[in-house]
Amino acid sequence: MANLYPFLFQPNFHPVVWGGNRLKPWKGVGADDEPVGESWEVSAVPSSVSLISNGLYEGRDLCSVIEENPKKILGASVCQRYGEKLPLLVKFIDAERDLSIQVHPDDEMAQQKHGKFGKTEMWYVIDAKPNSYLYSGFKKHITPDEYRMRVEDGTITDVLARYEVKRGDVFYIPSGRIHAIGGGCLIAEVQQSSDVTYRIFDYNRLDANGKKRELHTDLAAQALDFRVEEEYRTIYPKVDNKATLVVDSPFFSVRVLDIAAPFHRNLMKYDSFIISMCIEGKCYIKLRSSEERILLKEGYSCLIPACVADYDIIPIDGGVRILDAFIDNMDRSVVGRLNRFFHLTRY
Repeated sequence: MANLYPFLFQPNFHPVVWGGNRLKPWKGVGADDEPVGESWEVSAVPSSVSLISNGLYEGRDLCSVIEENPKKILGASVCQRYGEKLPLLVKFIDAERDLSIQVHPDDEMAQQKHGKFGKTEMWYVIDAKPNSYLYSGFKKHITPDEYRMRVEDGTITDVLARYEVKRGDVFYIPSGRIHAIGGGCLIAEVQQSSDVTYRIFDYNRLDANGKKRELHTDLAAQALDFRVEEEYRTIYPKVDNKATLVVDSPFFSVRVLDIAAPFHRNLMKYDSFIISMCIEGKCYIKLRSSEERILLKEGYSCLIPACVADYDIIPIDGGVRILDAFIDNMDRSVVGRLNRFFHLTRY
């Protein structure tokens, strides 16, 4: 435990055709003309592993450090479920242009087809330009045959639920749900650690090499959940100085914190790492076990190892807004639910 502390990470930018120019200045890295769509904040995806930027493990890749201390970093229960691999990937997304219409497979399909995790995810809207929108789910029932027809003739968006968005909006996107982020949205995304995406429709646009991007119409048809929901946006109370639950799923839990004074977080009962994404302001993360503190700035994220997940958040120069993501491993029995209730009431 003495060697473990909250990890900060080097910027990890991903240029894409639909990207914007907000992420680099937000992180203080400097602007240029390259369209950056994603900042992979905490990643164990082999093609783009995060590099630690602070403390004893500075310069090391996250996966190699986890391999040395899997249960202490991830939590014993997480290791039991996921084979000592970080099961989450978190990103900041800057969509200057519309993303493709897409869907992700569930764990069973992704394992069968690709040997990878499936991809359930959630979005938190950090900022949205006027009239920005996104798609989440079908607004009317369609058949697989109609789906194929609408992809072919370019009318698939006509049957999607379209939401104009604002700061603080949350959308949970389970595997199988058709979706797309629209231009003008700045998003925090929490997802299963997977890079499997089936592109359904891309507005017939060209990539940097002048070619149309590959579509995955048949695989998407197998992955799609055609059910229609009444409401796809997550409705939650916005409460200051409290950790507000916005997602509670088998894959991850997410809470939003808007705090203006020191705030104690004891999450040891979850037996999980914590990923904290700083959406607004800045703060210190101060460990109760060692008194060690790290500075978490707006536009950056940290991973708090499971074995030191008892800490204080200390805002600097006013309030701070944080998105917390972790795996909820608490007992779901009657006794476990009582413990959970009293734990959440307190923390």
